[in-house]
Amino acid sequence: MNIRQPAVLKPGDSCEFPPDTAALDEPNGLIAIGGDLAPERLIAAYRRGIFPWYETGQPILWWTPEPRLILRPARLHVGRTLRKRIRQGDYALRFDNDFSSVIHACAEPRGNSQGTWITPEMIDAYLRLYRLGIAHSVEVWRESRLVGGLYGLALGAVFFGESMFSRDSDASKLALHALCESGKASATALIDCQVPSRHLINLGAELISRAEFSGALQSALDATVPWPFQNR
Repeated sequence: MNIRQPAVLKPGDSCEFPPDTAALDEPNGLIAIGGDLAPERLIAAYRRGIFPWYETGQPILWWTPEPRLILRPARLHVGRTLRKRIRQGDYALRFDNDFSSVIHACAEPRGNSQGTWITPEMIDAYLRLYRLGIAHSVEVWRESRLVGGLYGLALGAVFFGESMFSRDSDASKLALHALCESGKASATALIDCQVPSRHLINLGAELISRAEFSGALQSALDATVPWPFQNR
């Protein structure tokens, strides 16, 4: 009996990935191991709907899960509490103002967890993408304090969300709302949320099949949608 194994990538080799059908059922969506986090490989991966996710001490692991969680900007659910926070306006939204602080905040341990998948190697890789104008941050500030935000990649009409954080109540929701509002204005087709999350599903995200995601992704990548956000 043949047991499928993920592809093994080597640093500096071709940036090609196996077809989606090669992804493992268990662990769900693992498609390749190894390689590197060079900008060219990361961009090639995201354009195929593949993303890296691993912890310190592990090799680089590449995933394309089934099903896939996405959020269409127009379908964000804005509840009463969040609507009230938006009306209060006691915060400032900034975009790409302090990407480094956002990704470092997202990497901080949460709750009882002592570790993080946003390793120093990952931080360096996404800082390179930020300098190339591909990775972006949405930030929530109160006075001079960064209280929440998110970061990810923008390619075509897709925003690939990576992580978010809150230091004040609802701060990450405010960042997501700003992302969706700007996404609607710029005709962003979808926000990739990667894996199932009850929190995001409650905010309007939906699960779709890998095949459906791949089709929507390829269509959206062909669109010319510049990163629309400006500091406010």
